[in-house]
Amino acid sequence: KYCKSAVANVNQLIFLIKYFLIHGDNAVIPCRVTTPNITNLKLQWMDGEAMHKNLSYKTDIYTGIQIINLKRYYEGYYACTATKDGEQKRSEKFKLNVIPVPTRPPEITVDKDLVLLKKGEKFETNCEVKNVNHMVKVYWTYPPSAVNKSSHHIQDYYRQVQTLSINSVKVNDTGNFTCVAENDFNTSNAVVFLKVVAEGFVKLPKLDSKPLDVILGGNLVLKVEFDAYPTPEQTWRRMDGMLFSTSDHYVKSTKHRHRNNSINSLKYVNELYLVRVKELEGGTYNFSASNSDASSTVSFDVRINSKPEKNILQKTNESTIRCGIAGFPIPKIEWYYCPGVQRRSTKIKDQTRFGPVVVESIINTTVLKNNVTVECFSYNKFGEHYDVIHYLKEKTESHQLFTPLLILFAATAGFLCFILAILVYKYQQKPRYQIQWKVVEGIHENNYTYIDPTQLPYDDKWEFPRDKLRFGKTLGAGAFGKVVEAAAYGLTKADSVMTVAVKMLKPSAHSTEKEALMSELKVLSHLGQHINIVNLMGACTVGGPVLVITEYCCFGDLLNFMRRKRDSFIWPENGEQDSGKMQYKNIPDPKDPESPGAFPQMNSDKRRSMSKGSYSDKENNNEVVEDYTLALDIEDLLSFSYQVAKGMNFLSSKNCIHRDLAARNILLTHGRVAKICDFGLARDIRNDSNYVVKGNARLPVKWMAPESIFDCVYTFESDVWSYGILLWEIFSLGSSPYPGIPVDNNFYKMIKEGYRMLNPEFASEELYEVMKACWDATPLRRPTFEQVVKMIEEQLSYNSKHVNSRHSTVLSETSFVLSVS
Repeated sequence: KYCKSAVANVNQLIFLIKYFLIHGDNAVIPCRVTTPNITNLKLQWMDGEAMHKNLSYKTDIYTGIQIINLKRYYEGYYACTATKDGEQKRSEKFKLNVIPVPTRPPEITVDKDLVLLKKGEKFETNCEVKNVNHMVKVYWTYPPSAVNKSSHHIQDYYRQVQTLSINSVKVNDTGNFTCVAENDFNTSNAVVFLKVVAEGFVKLPKLDSKPLDVILGGNLVLKVEFDAYPTPEQTWRRMDGMLFSTSDHYVKSTKHRHRNNSINSLKYVNELYLVRVKELEGGTYNFSASNSDASSTVSFDVRINSKPEKNILQKTNESTIRCGIAGFPIPKIEWYYCPGVQRRSTKIKDQTRFGPVVVESIINTTVLKNNVTVECFSYNKFGEHYDVIHYLKEKTESHQLFTPLLILFAATAGFLCFILAILVYKYQQKPRYQIQWKVVEGIHENNYTYIDPTQLPYDDKWEFPRDKLRFGKTLGAGAFGKVVEAAAYGLTKADSVMTVAVKMLKPSAHSTEKEALMSELKVLSHLGQHINIVNLMGACTVGGPVLVITEYCCFGDLLNFMRRKRDSFIWPENGEQDSGKMQYKNIPDPKDPESPGAFPQMNSDKRRSMSKGSYSDKENNNEVVEDYTLALDIEDLLSFSYQVAKGMNFLSSKNCIHRDLAARNILLTHGRVAKICDFGLARDIRNDSNYVVKGNARLPVKWMAPESIFDCVYTFESDVWSYGILLWEIFSLGSSPYPGIPVDNNFYKMIKEGYRMLNPEFASEELYEVMKACWDATPLRRPTFEQVVKMIEEQLSYNSKHVNSRHSTVLSETSFVLSVS
């Protein structure tokens, strides 16, 4: 009739318990023949693929089909087939599952191996077991506790996780919690140690009471390693004041994690780094750690060591000479005079526990002969110091006190001293060259700390041979130095020649001014490159005076450029902005594609040259002349504003404050690319009316924010104020800010009372709103440079679209200046 399978249901499972890779069990599938005329009994694989070539079986009409030596990969769906009356018949399919036999113990892991808890806290840990089959027994062994257990299976019986928890631990719950897993092969276990304490603790180490010595200007690390639970609060104090991270010191706190990433690790490390210590930073430093249950404090005594200095050698009266010295450890003093060495008593005049000690020694001069030289020599283990005095012993014979020669000598000496005092005063009042740009190191409660530019590194990759520079004309000269045009051979390529600008100091420059120029070089190399700043190209720092090589900007500064172009500025006549009655210059088809990622939509001729900047060393002279002779329009003014905002946004992203942002400090190069610079080296600020004497300095008061004028505070927000003044300069075509108002007490009063300039002649109302936002009296309400870039970009894009739409009906294929009326 038909070949009948003993498997009545498709999903019925035949479980074959044992499985050996080499010696396997046999599986009998009860496909018994119930009709004599059924022949050719076979086994068929039903998963759409050919039967495994290694699978072998035997058929028996009474018992069914016997699969020989089961393998794991024999799993799947099968059916029995046979032939009856020449027609093939097939049983319903059935699934064969082969359960493997383990050949190793179960794999077992716990999520943590050490747990520290306080009485009453919750304890929970997970145990994960992996086995080749589901036939594994998992259980916990633990101290007598109120334990909750749960488990769940993952991935068809071959992986399971058991969770053990105690809702509120007690001290006697301390002990080992062991997770045990058993299979037919062997047993595995993993241990979690739980320690329960009655209350939290803080255990700080006992430190050596010996003071810690550090050399003046050196670095010191105060380190504390301790155990605590729960997590403590950690603080450093000195002289009853809490210490926070600043440029002088900073705190580093870490937590040592136990192996297996235990979340309840005990070990903490806290380090206080003292950087370039000063005299007044000696003293007692206290570290405290506390949590809800305990607190503890340890102290460090820090002493500042310094070599002897501040030597004071003077005659106190006719019979004694006094020598005063400061240093730590306490300096020793010896007196030397010709002949021989004479030791004298020394007393400590001003002593502190942790810093330089002032020592004073006095020698009696009655033992000295006439006209001798006396030396006071002081030393400690960190250095030595000496000073000498010429001792002239007065003769005992009588003499006439006021002789004509003595009076003449005294008058001459007095006059010379008076002249010398005037010269010294003039010298001290003389302004020194210093870099205006400041790089911010950190901000704490509106207090800015700046990076010392002398401490910045200088990379030798910027070094350029002096003999490959050919100097040309002077581009600018000031009180401190000058900027010279030069040709640099092989600066970018071996056979190339590039026009560059070279900054240099005057031969009479003071050492502080030389240091300032080197600092400017380090700051420029630290900031990196940007199209809208005057970029560093190289430097010469060895074998002669320092030379700073920068990009050459052929059109000079923006202020004078706008003033030269003022008469040819293109601007709609009053009342004719909508009628088309205006002059245009060389405006191309608005469909001309923009260069990607450069500037918002603008005149394509300007875009092509602007994309070059000043990086090319083979400039087309005809293009430069054409660019220079082109008239100025409102789109140019917006472009200048946008580019300067982009450059300042770059500087602020590098934590750099400009402090002298004005049109005179913006340079223009090919394509009318605007580049921010600091032109102070080549500007004579003593004869520049823009710089006003305030205190001992000359400052660009009309460009400064109120907080900079009155509080000497320079921030990113004060640069935004200066940018607003720069916008006013641009849209007035180079007029001086606050026209007709001198810088005097009345000017300062007007600024304090909120006076702001009116809208310049060529600015739209939208642009004037940008200026007023930059001039907000509250610094934090002023926009950031990133916001300013977006504001100007909107104005530039709107203006370009508006001009292009108006001109589309007027312009034809014209490349010359066209007058439309």
